[in-house]
Parts: sequence; structure tokens; C-alpha cells
Amino acid sequence: MISTSAGQLLHEYTGRGPTKAKTLINEDVVTVLLADTLTKGERKLVDTGNSDRVLQLRHDYQLIMRDDLVGIVERQLDRKVIAFMSQNHIDPDLAVEVFVLEPADAI
Repeated sequence: MISTSAGQLLHEYTGRGPTKAKTLINEDVVTVLLADTLTKGERKLVDTGNSDRVLQLRHDYQLIMRDDLVGIVERQLDRKVIAFMSQNHIDPDLAVEVFVLEPADAI
């Protein structure tokens, strides 16, 4: 459910969602790996040597999507997210969203 919701949110913000998404949960860390996320326009920018601009744009999206992404994880797992990190990679076209949860023994 986290993978699907994160992919839908990315689509809502950028106009295109990933073709693949996978969520890994390990104790207090949730990692969402998204593949094939770039829009046609972003791919054209990459093809013309503007990868750095695409990465900056993706970073900007991540900042404004942060609260929505954190909310998805918190609702699904009924645990508080205490840290969120996000990164994109151009070739291959991958993105990762990492959520650190409040330790279970702190609840």
C-alpha cells in the first residue's frame, strides 16, 4: 500500500508515476524504491545535458511532497516518522524515499 500510494502521489505532483515501486520495511526504517519516474520533459533535459536541473527540480518536488509522503507511512504503519530523506538518480532512472520511524519501544 505504501508503494502504490507513493507512486500515485508522485503522479499527482509530476503528471507521471513510476512504472515500478517497492517498499522495504526493516524495524525502524522504511525504504521506497521507485523506478522509471522521469517525465518526457525531464528526459529531454537529460538528453541535452541538463541532468543537474532535473535533479534540482526533483529535489524541489520532494520538499513539497514531504508531508504527504510522511503521512502515507505514518497512516499505514501507525508509527511516527522522525526523519525523511529522498534522492533521485538519472541513469538508471531511480528514486528512493527513506523514512526513519520512531523506535517501537518509544511508543
